[in-house]
Amino acid sequence: MEEEFFFDFSDDAQRSVERYEEMLRNQDQYFFDAGAFENIIDYYIEKSDPVKALQVIEYALNQHPYAAVFLIKQAQLFFITDQLDKAFVALEKAEMLEASESEIYVLRGNIYNSLERYHEALDNFQKALETAETTDEILLHIAYVYQNMLDYESAIVYIKRSLELNMENKDGLYELAFCYDILDKQEESIKFYQEYIDNDPYSYAAWYNLANSYHKLDLFEKAIDAYDYAILIKDNFASAYYNKGNALVQLDRFAEAIEVYKETFEYEPPNADTYCAIGECYEKLEQMDEARSYYKKSVKMDVKMADAWFGIGVTLNFEERFFESLHFYRKAIDLDGENPDFWFAMADAYYKLGQIEESVAAYEKVLEYNPVDVEAWLDYSTVLYEQGRLLEASETISEAIKNNPDAAELYYRMVAYLFALGQHNEALIYLETALVTDPEKHYILFEYLPQLSDNRLILDVIHKFIK
Repeated sequence: MEEEFFFDFSDDAQRSVERYEEMLRNQDQYFFDAGAFENIIDYYIEKSDPVKALQVIEYALNQHPYAAVFLIKQAQLFFITDQLDKAFVALEKAEMLEASESEIYVLRGNIYNSLERYHEALDNFQKALETAETTDEILLHIAYVYQNMLDYESAIVYIKRSLELNMENKDGLYELAFCYDILDKQEESIKFYQEYIDNDPYSYAAWYNLANSYHKLDLFEKAIDAYDYAILIKDNFASAYYNKGNALVQLDRFAEAIEVYKETFEYEPPNADTYCAIGECYEKLEQMDEARSYYKKSVKMDVKMADAWFGIGVTLNFEERFFESLHFYRKAIDLDGENPDFWFAMADAYYKLGQIEESVAAYEKVLEYNPVDVEAWLDYSTVLYEQGRLLEASETISEAIKNNPDAAELYYRMVAYLFALGQHNEALIYLETALVTDPEKHYILFEYLPQLSDNRLILDVIHKFIK
């Protein structure tokens, strides 16, 4: 089906439709040649009216019983309307009339693919390859089957074959990027797109996918350059602007990112994601009124935008409006209850409001969802320590160490808690482990408990490690 068909509808085609509808009104039987019937069928397909299109096909088959084209169109419509058994029957009839028509096997392959009968799908696409004049689209269909089979290596082979035949196929470029991404083969992806660009330097899709691969390898400067080329070739390429904005954020170039995000509004309607991204940039620049304004625009467009609700809370927290911030953190948590960042902010706000039990409960959630957050373990244990719950504080750090055995900060904190508990020998064992892990960070110990800076036992152990 041609995408532009409805807009290029010729006068002849329009007359055929009018004549057909007149026939129905008069309850009569007019004769139409095969081309006229095709036009009428396509007209109803364009109008998303498969029932009327199928009705036209019945008339067409009565007048042209040996035209396989109508059986193929019938099968397409049966497929679209989920009448798969009827689609298979129509294709069998079409094959008997015109076994060399590749469209029969492509359609049958697509139906088998939708039924997860992948080997039968591949068999049909192979038959299509034998009879089709142009094969680039069929090779892509084969790649889709391999993707569904989770065989991305084979999918890549067929996508590349397709692109060799038709370098203009943007779908192929995006599918290839998807496969490389799944296989986490960004270097291979970069090599492919660089070679592709050598052959076709004006392919905005290739530049865009190259940029995305650089982005995934944290090569943000290179990514920005490649996004710029994509934008140079296609200046209304909203996704390239948006992703360029994301790359600028990664480089802490927030003011530039804001300008780039705003450029997307020239080429596509504003959306909640972009408003939220702009809000985050203003937040990082500590322009909290602007940040809050964009976060509010985001949730107005999409009330399920958890990050934007959270962002509003963060701006209020910055202004020490802790009680107000809790309301927005809760809205974020209602939408994304397993996000440790949301719970961390909630725990901190409760702590600042002196609601210690609520803070403790929120910290437990943070650590349930992200047990490798060293900062959260330290803050949680501090809350317990300040409440005089020394044993719980030390047990918390013990649990933290199990989850983060390489974090020197945790061992130094354990030394402080064990000294506070009077367990000096055990404290010194932890101190040695801390010094082995990272001797440079020993100052943490004295920052947390300044009175230990005069402790002879501790100083002796430290001097052994730091000459």
